[in-house]
Amino acid sequence: MYIKHVVLKNWRNFRNAEGELSQVSYVLGANAAGKSNFLDIFRFLRDIAKPEGGGLQKAVNDRGGVSKIRCLHARHDPEIRIEVVFVEKLEDENPSWRYIIGFKPEGRGKHRNIISCEEVWKQDKKIVARPNIQDKKDSLLLTETYLEQTRANNEFRNIAEFFQNITYLHLVPQLLKYGEKIGGNRIEDDPFGQGFLERIAKTQERTRISRLSKIEVALSQAVPQFKELRFVKDEMGHPHLEAKYEHHRPNAGWQREDSFSDGTLRLLGILWSLQDSNGLLLLEEPELSLNQAVIQQIPLLIERVLRSNRKNKRQILITTHSKDLLSNNGIDADSVLVLKSEKEGTSINEVSNNDRVALDAGLSIADVILPQTKPKNIEQLGFWK
Repeated sequence: MYIKHVVLKNWRNFRNAEGELSQVSYVLGANAAGKSNFLDIFRFLRDIAKPEGGGLQKAVNDRGGVSKIRCLHARHDPEIRIEVVFVEKLEDENPSWRYIIGFKPEGRGKHRNIISCEEVWKQDKKIVARPNIQDKKDSLLLTETYLEQTRANNEFRNIAEFFQNITYLHLVPQLLKYGEKIGGNRIEDDPFGQGFLERIAKTQERTRISRLSKIEVALSQAVPQFKELRFVKDEMGHPHLEAKYEHHRPNAGWQREDSFSDGTLRLLGILWSLQDSNGLLLLEEPELSLNQAVIQQIPLLIERVLRSNRKNKRQILITTHSKDLLSNNGIDADSVLVLKSEKEGTSINEVSNNDRVALDAGLSIADVILPQTKPKNIEQLGFWK
């Protein structure tokens, strides 16, 4: 199952916007246009649906409340609404499922968030419509979605499970290298990779060995002098990754992850995540810390991973403003979404017909589309003092 279409109302930058997703979608836009906020739509739905510690109230409160989520252009309409359309195959014209969630503050001095709309459509049949009779009798019921309730989502549990399996990765190498020294509380769901080694350790041994062997091959092509990669546990039982490099000393020791370069760790995290589960993968600026030549190969790398496993229905959503990544001519125009900041909020745009002509002539997304995302008057920044 894939997400085909998304419709937004009053979600952060997006007052009214909608867009089509592909198996791999590249989201482009200027700084503050809403790239991270677009990814957060799916993290938000995951946070509602996750079986332990989830729910609408927590998902909203973790983001600072409705006032932090609602678009500043909302004016008199306080409702925030998200609609997600699913298909079984991306070429399908008719949706297999639709999930719609709308919510707003209760008001009257209370701080609860109330469901204004929750609908589930199976093909053309509406199987959930809220508020319903029970909700009108007991308004407290409207503080919880059916999505987060096991008994209530029985008829559409595949949607709940889809959201639960969404993965977000924005690995920060320093948190992985110095996690034990930094200490402190780890952010829930660990989006920045502080617990990345524990995640590898919990993976079934056979699967872990298979994934790391594939990563070893990729790193040997991307990292100078890299030779071998292995997973070990120290005397305290803590998991580690160790790498061996070609060296003038034939018996040189293994280096642990705290000696890896930032780029090596970032690439390792991307390669692991591409192989991990079949859910929607959210990648935020995967180009960070990576060499130009490596960045250029990311689209092809993703395509090969997806193609190598026909059972892998993983869908990937990438935010980027990297010229190197977008210079790869293998990126399909249909997989590009362009966010543009306008007076009434950010719009989500497909590649125009005129731009497609230029792309068909051999130019890349970096040549044609990326320049459109640069801020106006950016040249004046150089005169700042």
